[in-house]
Amino acid sequence: MNYTYIVQCGDGSLYTGWTNNIEKRISDHNNGKGAKYTKTRLPVALVYYEEFSTKEEAMRREWEIKQMSRKEKKRLVLRQTPETDQVGERDRREEKKD
Repeated sequence: MNYTYIVQCGDGSLYTGWTNNIEKRISDHNNGKGAKYTKTRLPVALVYYEEFSTKEEAMRREWEIKQMSRKEKKRLVLRQTPETDQVGERDRREEKKD
């Protein structure tokens, strides 16, 4: 199985990637072995993922998500995780400021 995922970094930013082993990839990110972007923004927490049968599909979806605005990514995350979580709480505070 292949996955496209979004993690929330320690600074509140969102990072999108793809992998064929989601548990190992999140662990790698948190051990400083992930992408350059996440190395300086630890820890990361998985907030969204989608499953695909091929690497190509996962990579295509990663590209699509990376084209989205932060607001669109937040909506995507909240649709998958309707219960309150870190992203949901932070997003609600940000929206009240707007």
